[in-house]
Amino acid sequence: MQKSLKIAVVGSGLVGSLLAIYLKKAGHTVHVYDRSPDIRKIQFSGRSINLAMSHRGWKALDGVDVGDKVREIAIPMDKRAIHLKDKLNFQHYGKEGESIYSISRGTLNRKMIDLAEEAGAEFFFEQRIWDVSLAEATLHIGETERGEWKDVKYDMVFGADGAFSRIRHRMQRQSMFNYSQEFLNTGYKELNIPANADGLHKLDKNSFHIWPRGNYMLIALPNLDGSFTCTLFMPFEGENSFAALTDRKSVEDFFEKNFPDSIDVIPKLAEDFFKNPTSTLVTMKCFPWTFEDKVALIGDACHAIVPFYGQGMNAGFEDITVLYEMMQQFGDDWTTVFSEYQKSRKPNADAIAELSYRNFMEMSSNTADEKFLLQKKIEKRFSEKFPDKWLPLYSRVTFSHNPYSEALAIGDKQNEIMSKVMQLPEIEKIWDSEAVENRILDLLK
Repeated sequence: MQKSLKIAVVGSGLVGSLLAIYLKKAGHTVHVYDRSPDIRKIQFSGRSINLAMSHRGWKALDGVDVGDKVREIAIPMDKRAIHLKDKLNFQHYGKEGESIYSISRGTLNRKMIDLAEEAGAEFFFEQRIWDVSLAEATLHIGETERGEWKDVKYDMVFGADGAFSRIRHRMQRQSMFNYSQEFLNTGYKELNIPANADGLHKLDKNSFHIWPRGNYMLIALPNLDGSFTCTLFMPFEGENSFAALTDRKSVEDFFEKNFPDSIDVIPKLAEDFFKNPTSTLVTMKCFPWTFEDKVALIGDACHAIVPFYGQGMNAGFEDITVLYEMMQQFGDDWTTVFSEYQKSRKPNADAIAELSYRNFMEMSSNTADEKFLLQKKIEKRFSEKFPDKWLPLYSRVTFSHNPYSEALAIGDKQNEIMSKVMQLPEIEKIWDSEAVENRILDLLK
């Protein structure tokens, strides 16, 4: 147990709420601030990509014994359902029994705040934090940026306030602070597939549904109430883009042509399309993540990534796992705790940012490519036979606790090997043969 400190967590999202539970477990007084109203008291919709919880996230939740409470609101997805224009393909994830779990962001966020309050954390909503004095760990709170501020001093402040963090904004004004952000020219919009009249799902509920169409795609993840949260990813400008869909007819014609099997299951297509905002996707990197033993960034506040590997929340939760390991190892030496935390996490945050960026191409284009699907089948088969020699990249990221940086490096080597394997004559016919197996074994030497 550490010496009890008075700690502020800025941001009541998923990472901030879970961090509050861990800090309470370590014996600290924890106050969580958020500029928004209490999400439990408002309708949350229109700007969500359902979450995909995987091994890293579950480890963090189970570490404070709240995993089972979250499992109650999660739906396992053991495969991709790939909707091509003329057929439906299924591609299983990982080994038998391995699934990622669909969870509504709003539902999980409400649950996490409840659990953090049960653990003893105190929440302060609709509190606008405009600045922080780093050396004193003092928050400056007020109605407006130029109005009167109230100063609230803490022993320590964590910035868990997302990609556009106010805490990081203050840290950026230091010398030797590196920062970059890059927006994709692709945005996203939420749509909805409601449940059938009997409350059942219109599509297979244990699949991650994807309609890959090159530089744009539609995805759908199941909810407990029988609905699916859909997300349309498209360029902002160009031929097939949000800019090109200006009225009801253009939207309906576009879906009829490109996602024909979605028309019947999205009854309020045009209504949702124009009601819900078009949102941006950003990758943000920075360093350092900490200031002395007073202030630390965590989650999206220090490493926002695009959502195409389903690892944003999982990576943020893993930050907490690593931070807590450092707290146990170094006790009250918070300078070392913070230093080792950022040293451990920064390379892995950069790696998952790169992997997430790359995975957009896999999801939007490659999943529609028969050769790519065959490659994945070969990898899965080889992995099952030689588990000590080959763990596919997706499994290494999603179903293991191996570092993201290691997954990126090994994944690149595996891809080089598979590009040679896929060039073998008549690979479509001999993919499940000893010859292919031996070729991979040779290339691994």
